[in-house]
Amino acid sequence: MLHTKRLIIRKFSANDSNDLFEYLSLPDTYIFEPGNPITKEEAYNLCIERSKGDSFYAVELRDTHKMIGHLYFAQTEPIDFQTWELGYIFNPKFMNKGFCTESSKEIIQFAFNDLKAHRVEAFCNPLNDASWHVLENIGMKREGFFKEKAFFRRDSENNPIWHDCYAYGITSKDYLTR
Repeated sequence: MLHTKRLIIRKFSANDSNDLFEYLSLPDTYIFEPGNPITKEEAYNLCIERSKGDSFYAVELRDTHKMIGHLYFAQTEPIDFQTWELGYIFNPKFMNKGFCTESSKEIIQFAFNDLKAHRVEAFCNPLNDASWHVLENIGMKREGFFKEKAFFRRDSENNPIWHDCYAYGITSKDYLTR
């Protein structure tokens, strides 16, 4: 469990399902993400699944204990490279208040200080201004641009709708010297 001035970053629990449903049931959540809006039952099952894993972290407000978003933070292969990937989704009701930046900054600090990570990386759609602003605000550098890297949707004729991607990264050396 990690703490910031306003937030707690912790493992998921079944009790998070209503808060998770609140934002993963919204179609707009999936503009830059794979998947589709989920049901309450799917939210509950997702919380149970995430509570057993080590890749997803609930972000809750310290004062109300409401879960307002989540972080994806997982070590990538090969393990010897000591690299973790960061991702996030937040409830739109709590966007533009610095919560994503605050929690992402804390997990990066945890990566370098406690996990002894060599590198943290993240990827986002160039059209997702809010996401790449968060990455730059937490000290990550834009390292690349991938044209038509992936797709999450298909058009009416079943053709992939490709999207571009920015790659961001920060190394332990860069983190410790900034």
